[in-house]
Amino acid sequence: MSNINNAPAYWFIFFNDQLLLKKEGETYTIPCSIHPPVPVENVLEVSLFQDIPCRTAVVEAPLEETPDFLPMGLRASYDYLDGRLHTLAGKAYELIYWDRHSRFCPACGTKTVMQTAISKQCPACKYEIYPVVSPAILVLIRKEDSILLVHARNFKGSFHGLVAGFLETGETLEECVRREVMEETGLEITNISYFGNQPWPYPSNLMVGFIADYVSGTIRLQDEELSEGAFFTKENLPELPRKLSLARKMIDWWLEQNK
Repeated sequence: MSNINNAPAYWFIFFNDQLLLKKEGETYTIPCSIHPPVPVENVLEVSLFQDIPCRTAVVEAPLEETPDFLPMGLRASYDYLDGRLHTLAGKAYELIYWDRHSRFCPACGTKTVMQTAISKQCPACKYEIYPVVSPAILVLIRKEDSILLVHARNFKGSFHGLVAGFLETGETLEECVRREVMEETGLEITNISYFGNQPWPYPSNLMVGFIADYVSGTIRLQDEELSEGAFFTKENLPELPRKLSLARKMIDWWLEQNK
């Protein structure tokens, strides 16, 4: 813990995906103190929040609720934290994941050494390692007064979201959109336009959202990926993703456009 000085810092402490929150009456925040609120060893620098350093670390034993602190899942904490603090919590979680998966050089197997807050180097072959971000697309497909919503087999719950998939080597984001839609639903689309993007730290993705229009085809779901899928009007929408997701922001945008 040699990188800790005597200045206060925000502490993003994790056990698995459980984040330690500080209780402040009826609200919650990230603990801010000179020393971490629980014993930790390997500390990583995250960023600054209001000119105060942010640091992160993991603990090996489950976090426990006390009169002052409460462990909460990272996704659930979105509803309780300041938006910027939740974004930093996501970055902290990604750094922890990267740190755990980059302890040895993938080229020669030597133990790596931290160089900067976001880089490591192999002392033997000098191979450099940085946090890897995996881009993934989301696409909202419009058909007249409806949109395509799907339920993926890996969704926890009954909500329906947008067609999604990972970018493959050698393709553009728009090519990825067309390929994923065809592979997962059998539909042809057109008028692909960029909507926005969102870091998605589960564990280290960047979600990139697109809007597109239906051209032709009958829905044929990719069975190993999707369990349900259909076009829905605003009057018969199924359960939607939570507010923290880019998918929900895109659906809400469509609803606003179709008042």
